[in-house]
Parts: sequence; C-alpha cells; structure tokens
Amino acid sequence: MASTTPTPPTTTTEIEIEFPNLIRVYKDGTVERLYGSPIVPPSLHDSDTGVSSKDIVISDHPSVSARLYLPKSAQSEARKIPILVYFHGGAFCLESAFSFIGQRYLNLIASEANVIAVSVEYRLAPEHHLPAAFEDCWESLKWVSSHSAITNAGEPWLANHGDFNRIYLGGDSAGGTIVHNIAMRSGAEDLPGGVKLVGAFLSCPYFWGSKPIGSEPKEGRGESLPLLLWNFVYPSAPGGIDNPAINPTADEAPSLASMGCSKLLVCACGRDQFRDRGVLYYEAAKSGWKGKVELFEVEGEEHCFHILNPETDNAKKVFNRLASFLV
Repeated sequence: MASTTPTPPTTTTEIEIEFPNLIRVYKDGTVERLYGSPIVPPSLHDSDTGVSSKDIVISDHPSVSARLYLPKSAQSEARKIPILVYFHGGAFCLESAFSFIGQRYLNLIASEANVIAVSVEYRLAPEHHLPAAFEDCWESLKWVSSHSAITNAGEPWLANHGDFNRIYLGGDSAGGTIVHNIAMRSGAEDLPGGVKLVGAFLSCPYFWGSKPIGSEPKEGRGESLPLLLWNFVYPSAPGGIDNPAINPTADEAPSLASMGCSKLLVCACGRDQFRDRGVLYYEAAKSGWKGKVELFEVEGEEHCFHILNPETDNAKKVFNRLASFLV
C-alpha cells in the first residue's frame, strides 16, 4: 500500500494501537505515520515529462484539495482531452496526493495518456474515519463535473482543456476501493451538468472478506492485516469486513449492474495478496454488468509495484495499458 511522509517523532510514550512500520496512534490522540515518501511541491514544468502541476482547494469545510496535472501537449493545443479523477492508495490512513511518488506517478500517467489528472487529497483515518474519504472523493468528482457548465469562472485548466464527455476514475490499492464506491454511487446519483462517467480503472484494489478465496490464507483470518486495517479505518462499518465498500462481492452487496460507467479496467499483480479479490471482482462485473470490463494482469509482480518502480519493463506495460484505456 502506498504512503505519506512519516510524521516527526513524538515524546508521547503510551501507545494505543500500532501497525509496525506503517502507523502508530498514542493514547493522547497523536498519530505518527511511519511509512512514506516526502511531500513535494507542484511543478510548472516537470523536467522528465513536461507536465505542469498545481494545487487547488476543492472545499474548506471539510478540508479537501487536489493536485492538478496538465500534459505538455494540452499547453499548446486547443483540443479538449480526457479528465482523470484519481484517488491515491495507502490503506485510507497513509499517503498523500502531494507525495513524491504520487507526483511522479501522475506525471507519467498524464504524459503517457494525454489526460488532465485531478489527484484528490482526501481526509485520512484515524483522524477522520471512513466514510469520510468516500464523501470527500464524491464531492471532488461533483466539483470536477460542475465545470462542464462553467464558462468564465472555476478552474481554467478544466474549463479550457477538459472534455467532460470523457471523465474517468482511477485509483490504486485503497484508491481502487474508492473508485468502486464512487462508480457505484454515480450510478445511483446524478452528477452536476448531467455528466456521465466513461470509465474507471482499479489497480490492485484493496478488497477483502471474512471467507477466504483462492490462495488467501485460511488460518489466522481474524488477525490478517487487511482485516485489522479495515477495522482501524472504519470501526463503525456495518457488516465489518463484509461491508460492500470493501467486499463488493459479498452476499448483501448491491449488484455491480448499477455501476455508473460504461467501461472498466481491473489491473492485478500475480504476487499481490489482493490478486484473487481483483480477479473475482472482474468476474462478477463481467457476468452482471452491461458495460465493457477487462482484466490486465502482470505475473510475478507485487502490490502496486508500478508506482514504486515505474522504470521497469513491467511497469511500462502498465502505463501503456492505462494510456490505451484512457481515451
């Protein structure tokens, strides 16, 4: 799972809960994040890709912001290009839209796919338990969609360069989980301006459940890290680990037939503990949904490897596949 900049050490000593090498919460409420890459500023011109980026505020109450990415081609051409609303990973409690690895990743996607990317800085647990992140990401999609009817105000990169007939969602790990939830909500609720999503990609989505499937371990299920983290970030989730937000194929989960987009790409990695859940999700969508669904699997790779090591040959295959999807 991806990460945030580690929180500086604290003098508080009484620990309430800890996930080693990930996050630590003290009894006084202090949160110490132990895993992550540095926060970096946006860039008017990325030296490797030519992509420009800037930070914007979506909402003050609650505090939701985003980093926008504009590919080099759009800076000199008048034609409209697709919009990608992206949700980062990090188990809902780590990572940032403003991190180094996040910026490097979105620069590559914006350049390779020639899209405007909106990477959402949503609120994290445990300071803000789920469903706060889901609400922030839904409001962010509404904010992007609202620009379809804006002519002389709003965010100029979106208004001047965005094609609102080609809006996509995308996310990795927990961000993929968010993508599923937002895509389902967009099938049930209208977006501003009558905007409709074209498609969504979920890469290594963080899905889980109480009953093991495929190669998932059967022993120690109640102590598995995916389950413990879910209870940590969403302690009030109805149904616990079988809540449809994280187990979209649970018996009580709504049908994927109501998903509010027309095409779906599920990316899986052969050595990822979430691999079988991603494949199951693909199969469920394929059998119960009228849209076009595709599975792209990279054998021998681990969870979100393409974000951490984007220069590898297999990572380049992922970027090429995403670029061919985001059209």
